[in-house]
Amino acid sequence: MTAVSTDYRLLETLPIPTAVLRGEQVLRVNAALASLLGVPCAELLAATVSENIRRFVPEERDRVSAMYEAVARGEPLPDGPLWMRIHRADGTQRTLSMRYAPGAHPEERVVVLMDADAEDSVRRLTEALVAAASTMLRCRDERSVLETAVDAVFRQGFAVSVMHLDGDTFGHGPMRQHPFSEAEAEQMYGMPLRDVRIPGAAMPHFLEVLERRKAAFHHDMLGVARYIQTTPDAVGTFRRLHPPDSRGLDAPILVEGHPYGVLSVQGPALTPAGASTLELFAQLVGGALENVRHHETSAVRLEEVSRLQDELVARERLEVLGEAAGVVAHEVRNPLGAILNAVAVLRREAHLGPTGQAAVGMLEEEAIRLEDIVRDLLDVVRPLEPRPRPLQLGELVRRALGQMHGPPDAPTLRFSVDEAAETPSLEGDETLLQLAVTHLVRNAVQASPAGGKVRMTVEPANGGVRLVVEDEGPGIPDVDPQRVFQPFFLTRANGRGLGLAIVRRVVLAHEGSVRASSRPRGGARFELWLPLVPNRMSLA
Repeated sequence: MTAVSTDYRLLETLPIPTAVLRGEQVLRVNAALASLLGVPCAELLAATVSENIRRFVPEERDRVSAMYEAVARGEPLPDGPLWMRIHRADGTQRTLSMRYAPGAHPEERVVVLMDADAEDSVRRLTEALVAAASTMLRCRDERSVLETAVDAVFRQGFAVSVMHLDGDTFGHGPMRQHPFSEAEAEQMYGMPLRDVRIPGAAMPHFLEVLERRKAAFHHDMLGVARYIQTTPDAVGTFRRLHPPDSRGLDAPILVEGHPYGVLSVQGPALTPAGASTLELFAQLVGGALENVRHHETSAVRLEEVSRLQDELVARERLEVLGEAAGVVAHEVRNPLGAILNAVAVLRREAHLGPTGQAAVGMLEEEAIRLEDIVRDLLDVVRPLEPRPRPLQLGELVRRALGQMHGPPDAPTLRFSVDEAAETPSLEGDETLLQLAVTHLVRNAVQASPAGGKVRMTVEPANGGVRLVVEDEGPGIPDVDPQRVFQPFFLTRANGRGLGLAIVRRVVLAHEGSVRASSRPRGGARFELWLPLVPNRMSLA
């Protein structure tokens, strides 16, 4: 065999029974063909093609010989497979199909034998996996891809699992096994399979599959047991879980050229041809996972572009608003000061009757309200320069409640402040954060109905501190929740649309985040998060 062309070297490891013929000479046979016929390779090579046909295809030797002679003369290859009954050396029979293909040289032919039943099962398997591949390409998360893949393989009668490579260890991903098998495995590990981490050194056959980037087909799964070194009784458990005639396949899953894990399939009905189909399917699984990651990356980039666009629009809006606010502050504050001085003088007039006193009170109230609007407007547009120092966010919340006056029905509201005991202090500008917290609490008070409840929670979260404010008001209107933080966006007829805009500017200046949402049972929820120590204090 060593003198024969090396063009057929790959056929030696092919799991499908294969031979290379030249006229009456048998040039090569692989181990799969020798195993199928039940004789050593050397015995097949020592006999002529006609002798092998007479020995192993006695009932159909005339038909098979005539067809082979026609092919050897250069006549066209037959279309489709040739079905025949093979007599093995032990006397048993198998029905197989024989296919011809041109060899590496004009006078040579490659013959492939496939089990008739296996060919039909491969067709069904291929159809099922093609349908699953189409579904996987529409999945938008990795878990859905893997669940779709293992479902498709399991429905064809195989036990299947995905072993995910995480650093130097393997973890159990989605799997479909017999319930007894899962229970036995969990008893062996002493924990749920999803929590098991297996060192790569304990699964050398998986590492070899990923290193070679080629699937490994196991004619005898029990022979694989000697490689497993996960627990002292791993081999015994493995032998109990797999029947004596079980076959297996370990196929690499690669994502963007990097090892992701192994698609492991077992079952007595697994054929070499089916294993080849499953190896291609594992490649499709990797492609679907790449597709998911590309979508996730695109979504993140799109979100970032949208955020930058929103910030640009917000900055442009604030620039215009800032110019207008400067004019308003200059043109309105002086008259307001004069009005309030006049109100103070009028209050000292003794001859004012009840009607006059009511008019003066109304004038003072409206002037103060207008002054608050001007102050809020300036807070929205003026540059923020935080001066950080250690503070407790919960203390700011309690202080805001102490300063709260609100509408006439505000005293009937119920408040609750739940501050986690382990909440740490953070670095921030006390004046600015007090302003933001006060506006956030005031917004909840103003939105709440009489007798409603405002709940506030302060807790550590994601390396910072989170404040959650919930009310029982009408909730967020049917628009993008982030719009409520835009200047002059109103959710109430008597609102100004500036308080939440101030909250957002202060939070962003501290490198935090704030978001709004509607509660399932009515009301609004505002979640404010601040880092413990901002990397830098941005000028918002």
